[in-house]
Amino acid sequence: MKRLSDIKFSTLDLVPVRENGSAAQSLRNSLDLAQHVEKFGYNRFWVAEHHNMDGIASSATSVLLGYLAGGTSTIRVGSGGVMLPNHAPLVIAEQFGTLESLYPGRIDLGLGRAPGSDQLTARALRRERSGSADDFPDDVAELVRYLGPRTPDQRVIAMPGTGTNVPIWLLGSSLFSAQLAGERGLPYAFASHFAPRYMHEAIRVYRNHFKPSAVLDKPYVMLGVPLVAADTDEQADYLATSVFQRILALMRGQSLVQRPPVKTMDGLWLPHEREAVMDFLGLAMIGSPQKIRAKLDVLVEQTQADELIFTCDLYEHADRLHSYELLAQVMKG
Repeated sequence: MKRLSDIKFSTLDLVPVRENGSAAQSLRNSLDLAQHVEKFGYNRFWVAEHHNMDGIASSATSVLLGYLAGGTSTIRVGSGGVMLPNHAPLVIAEQFGTLESLYPGRIDLGLGRAPGSDQLTARALRRERSGSADDFPDDVAELVRYLGPRTPDQRVIAMPGTGTNVPIWLLGSSLFSAQLAGERGLPYAFASHFAPRYMHEAIRVYRNHFKPSAVLDKPYVMLGVPLVAADTDEQADYLATSVFQRILALMRGQSLVQRPPVKTMDGLWLPHEREAVMDFLGLAMIGSPQKIRAKLDVLVEQTQADELIFTCDLYEHADRLHSYELLAQVMKG
């Protein structure tokens, strides 16, 4: 049985843009966060591909990863994830092959099958490509071939890319990628930071379908976890109202720019909206280190996860840094 001190811990940064802020400042904050969590002992730092969202500045994921890897020295950096239906596999192989060539042994390629955007934006991204999620298994296989050793009859190569064997992860918020990751013997990251309802079932499907591969001899599960850590429970509850407002805006189709915390959410949401936000954040770790430690002990006992990746979208950058520092102290026991 795993204990909390046995678990690797990582960071998923959505590169949030503040109200009256700028993308440039958000990108600088992302690097500063990566540099801090590297010192705190975090295992990896991932950013996610989103499009047409004014509150998220990580759309050009591979470009951002070069900036982050160049400004750090030991922490793994990667995509959590690249939305593969938006791209030709060869393009992703070349981008991540380039990153791996520049920063060997530090690059992860997490793949998702969702568009990471609305349908209108998806069409603008893809133009003549169908970009169907149904193509995802074949696209993953093609990408694996490009990043693997070159074969004598291979007519199309990724350069850089071929022979780099960049580690590929499958990401998901449903059961499809869980089964596929198991069948392909790949590590699996479940998006429990926004879809906690299916977490246990997805883990079960992944482990039941797992077949050993050249990459893994046994299943490897990473879980996404929302984080708001502060010195006291009361301070954490206050800071969390920024997160609540962001999720509420997402559900309403409104601007996702970060809003400052408020003393109370009363009057800002309706009862059914509050319920929906809390369901979305069902796995959230909100509180003092003591409270978070107790909740994490339960999560690890119930899931036996191999790694936890935390996302923390607080209004003040300093509060985010402090939150990740407190968590590192909890994880290290």
